Amino acid sequence: MGVAKQLYQLQEVDLELESNERVLQQVTSQLGESQEVVRVRNKLASERQRLEGLRRQQHSLEWEIDGIATKLTAAEDKLYSGSIGSPKELANLQHEVDGLKTRRSQLEDEALDIMEQVEMATASVANIGSQLKTVEAEWQSQQQQLSADMEQLKAVLSNLKHKRQTLAAEIDPGAVELYQELKEKKGTAVAKVEQGICRGCRISLSATELQRARSGSLTQCSSCGRILFLA
Repeated sequence: MGVAKQLYQLQEVDLELESNERVLQQVTSQLGESQEVVRVRNKLASERQRLEGLRRQQHSLEWEIDGIATKLTAAEDKLYSGSIGSPKELANLQHEVDGLKTRRSQLEDEALDIMEQVEMATASVANIGSQLKTVEAEWQSQQQQLSADMEQLKAVLSNLKHKRQTLAAEIDPGAVELYQELKEKKGTAVAKVEQGICRGCRISLSATELQRARSGSLTQCSSCGRILFLA
């Protein structure tokens, strides 16, 4: 087997290695918590916090209504007890009763509004919680698949590295060194020859270059410097 063909095979293995390494990097970057899961979790936490705030308001209003109801009962009992003879004192007490009733009515309206908000927030928390379960289940399934893909890619890369090592050991060290230098400079070290043209730079080759390439000996393109491989 000519050295050019050996180097071309080595290049094919390198390209496959690089391709699988890129895929492995992509898979690895996707492992870990997803932005969607974090977003829904934060949304749920925010909605729960809002619900707790509404419930505190609701309880505060209920306590205030109970307090006013207690005061109102005491004031009405005193008003209708017949124990107060002064018209002015009766008028003041009546004014107090009317004020307490007005305040109680206002608070009851506020409590009703808060109750409706609590019901909506409770439904929202339940809905977001359900959404979070779905997103987390999808994420966990994806993570399991990514982990399996990663292990498979690692196995493929291990086999390719072993194959490369075996191939490189069979090639003249000087040729491998030249291949590595060209690979670092040009990305592609070995160029196929098709219809008398170097596919690396797309320049027609001279008769001498073609003849040497056909022989399988180490021949470089006079234009781009890549190693020529004629299948």
